[in-house]
Amino acid sequence: MKQIVNLTIMKKIALFPGSFDPFTKGHESVISKALPLFDEIVIGVGFNTTKTPHFSLDSRINQIESIYANEPKIVVNSFQKLTVDFCKDIDATFILRGLRDTKDFEYEKAIAQMNNDLAGIETVFFMTDPNVSAISATIVREIAKNGGIIEQFVTKCHLLVS
Repeated sequence: MKQIVNLTIMKKIALFPGSFDPFTKGHESVISKALPLFDEIVIGVGFNTTKTPHFSLDSRINQIESIYANEPKIVVNSFQKLTVDFCKDIDATFILRGLRDTKDFEYEKAIAQMNNDLAGIETVFFMTDPNVSAISATIVREIAKNGGIIEQFVTKCHLLVS
């Protein structure tokens, strides 16, 4: 008699969390590297209690959704809770983070270790492409606040409304 084995294939879901104020070409670089490795990537637009956003939540979500309108593996959601708790809500077993330099690594490493301790969630790091490694959402936001042109740093810039 043959035994039937039920193999449930678990989807590899990753969360790419951030305030994305705005979502930059550096963020896009991380997503392009991660796409081949995951079945689904949730771009989670979170609320950072230490920051006051410049761009509205709706405009940030619209910008990201427009960039990935033709990519079925990308889902965009907002969340307002601990990142690891949101991971549990969406069945994500990985967190994606981008690194520009060693300073980013030291900061992100500590957060990754805490997330692993809290919920057993692994963080996967990707180096941004060298041509976008100088782009910082904080700097781009300051340029925008002061009336500067940010199109070279941000895709679908016209969708961002302060």
